Amino acid sequence: MDNLNMKVLQLGKFYPIRGGVEKVAYDLMVGLSERGVHCDMMCAATQGRSRVIPINRNAHLICCHTWLKAAATMISPAMIFTLRKVCRQYDIIHVHHPDPMACLALYLSGYKGRVIVHWHSDIQKQKILLNFYRPLQNWLLSRADLVIGTTPVYLSESPYLQSVQKKSVCLPIGISPMLPDAKSVEAIRQRYMNKKIVFSLGRLVAYKGFCHLVAAAQYLGDDFVVLIGGTGALESELQREIDKLGLHEKVRLLGRINDEDLPAYYGACDVFCLSSVQKTEAFGIVQIEAMSCGKPVVATRIPQSGVAYVNANGISGLNVAPGNARELADAIQSITQDETTYKRYSAGARKRYDEQFTKKRMIDTCLEIYLNN
Repeated sequence: MDNLNMKVLQLGKFYPIRGGVEKVAYDLMVGLSERGVHCDMMCAATQGRSRVIPINRNAHLICCHTWLKAAATMISPAMIFTLRKVCRQYDIIHVHHPDPMACLALYLSGYKGRVIVHWHSDIQKQKILLNFYRPLQNWLLSRADLVIGTTPVYLSESPYLQSVQKKSVCLPIGISPMLPDAKSVEAIRQRYMNKKIVFSLGRLVAYKGFCHLVAAAQYLGDDFVVLIGGTGALESELQREIDKLGLHEKVRLLGRINDEDLPAYYGACDVFCLSSVQKTEAFGIVQIEAMSCGKPVVATRIPQSGVAYVNANGISGLNVAPGNARELADAIQSITQDETTYKRYSAGARKRYDEQFTKKRMIDTCLEIYLNN
């Protein structure tokens, strides 16, 4: 089967795009369609009725009306009926996990063609509901012709993937490089003049470990400032901790950063820090966004997670024990201790991005997987 005769459906998650899983699915749809593959994407609409959005001559986004969101899952009966109607048009259905709604729709579709399961992460938070969903999840893995993981570590160590090792393959996430505007970068640098900027970004929730990054600031000199972008349930709690520790001059909660402003923060920072503490952080796309700007990364060695694989220890940055504020601070100081050391890590970060995590490489590898597996 060649590119021009192949029809693929990316199945799962939400639109508009809000997170890493749906961004990967969307980028695969666009990237593959630009290579001549007919590639559509079907997902739940977070707002509005069912609709089809033309993307280009080879791609359509099929949004299915949603009743409600429950336990982090969109309840969309429309996805079941729509997939059942159109599934036979496709040679491959590429389903993105975790998404119980997409899995149920596939199960009820009667589809007989090739199924590829893209295992972005295990279900971590909804433990009780997982007990009910597990038979369907087991069916999905059994039904899959191939299972894709985002890192070799996650593939080999997930307890749910042990039985499918022989039909598993790694496809690292790839992104377009961040392209900071020089004037915007300089404006941020001027705002924090004579400071080494440590930047972090993510939802302010427990598994992101921002409390440990705040605590780490105690061990950094006054020539450092820690900027944390994002919103979430723990925002007030983090601000109280910052005030309690007397760190209001050293740690700033920036709130939501607009997409157009985000590259400038990557461009302005000296180090990016991913302080996550739980396996819910399976990959950490923010790491490769920072690396694309040549910024060294300090991340954590979360058991069974791919985070420490993405950030190559001693090359693109340093990885430390999760939940250890002192180690976070020591790693930040180690990377920035002198210009020679910093330049080595900076060059290593950009090189790792170029070699492993570009969008072009992700599309190339995905197409190769479709054609050769």
